[in-house]
Parts: sequence; structure tokens; C-alpha cells
Amino acid sequence: MAINETREIVIEASPEEILDVIGDLDTVTEWSPPHQSAEVLEKDKNGRPLKVKMKVKAAGITDEQVVAYTWSKNKVSWTLISSGQQRSQDASYTLTPDGDNTKVTFELSVDPVVPLPGFVLKRAIKGTVDTGTKGLRDRVLELKKGDA
Repeated sequence: MAINETREIVIEASPEEILDVIGDLDTVTEWSPPHQSAEVLEKDKNGRPLKVKMKVKAAGITDEQVVAYTWSKNKVSWTLISSGQQRSQDASYTLTPDGDNTKVTFELSVDPVVPLPGFVLKRAIKGTVDTGTKGLRDRVLELKKGDA
């Protein structure tokens, strides 16, 4: 059974700045603790990742997975191609500009293979969504501060 979670956060940056951080998978392990490694297998003409192999650890389970990314002006989404621990995974960031800020909506749907107690699974999903919002915001602001 898939677990779905949605979270919104406001980031004091442009959609482009946020998409640049999301697309920089060479540094994802620096700001996303679940990500142990990420290797871009295929890029689009703009250099953004299209297919990525990653090792992710959540709820004490390490998973090697390959995901396919789809990029548009104010949205990036990905879907699971292969995984040892998940039947499916779909996620997206939708970015809505608001003056100097951007409202970021992160949606995640995961269907694990391994039967986990509900509270363990919910805690793992919450941690992933926290990293995907608060961790992303912290990283974007850290990079903006470095540019100032």
C-alpha cells in the first residue's frame, strides 16, 4: 500500500535557484541525510539529470534505486524505474513564485516492498519529507548566502 505525503514550505529564493539545487545531485548527499550516493546516468540538453542511480537509507533499510526525472519551468518530478525495496515511488516539487519568495509543494508517494509497522513507515516518510522541504530550504539559503 502506497503512503502519500504532501508538504509546503516557502523559500526566500527564485524557482530557478531552487531547481538548481534540486538538480545538483552531485551534492545531494551534503544536505539530504537519507542519500548515501547519487550517480547521474543521463542528462538533458540543459545538463539537468534525467536518470539517476542512488543509494538511499530510510527506516534502517538501504535501497539502491534508479529514478527518472521530468523537468519543466516550475516543476520537477521523478518516478521509480527500479528498486530493491520499493514497488513504486513518485514525487514532485511544484514551485509557485510569490514576489521574492517561492512556495514549494513537495509531494511523495512510496510503496515499499518490505512490510513495515505503520509507525516506522510514517516516521521514515516524515523524515524524507522534512529533508525534502526544510533540508532543501536550508541548502538553497546557504548557497544564496555564499553568493552574497
